[in-house]
Amino acid sequence: MEKEKFISKQKLSKKARREIDLQGRRTWGNVNPSTKKIESKKAYNRKKARKEYKYFSGGSFLLPIFINSHH
Repeated sequence: MEKEKFISKQKLSKKARREIDLQGRRTWGNVNPSTKKIESKKAYNRKKARKEYKYFSGGSFLLPIFINSHH
């Protein structure tokens, strides 16, 4: 059995360099490395407000809802 000659990385072909690089890399598996931000429930949510607005609007005409705080 002959021992393989050492060839510097610079002299290897692109394909051979990629194989060596891939052997050294690790994968995250099923873990998603991107961070998730938990949104505050107290903060104003434009999307939620828009959904509620659509819920109270009736098709082509709007039903404005006024809350009278003065009796």
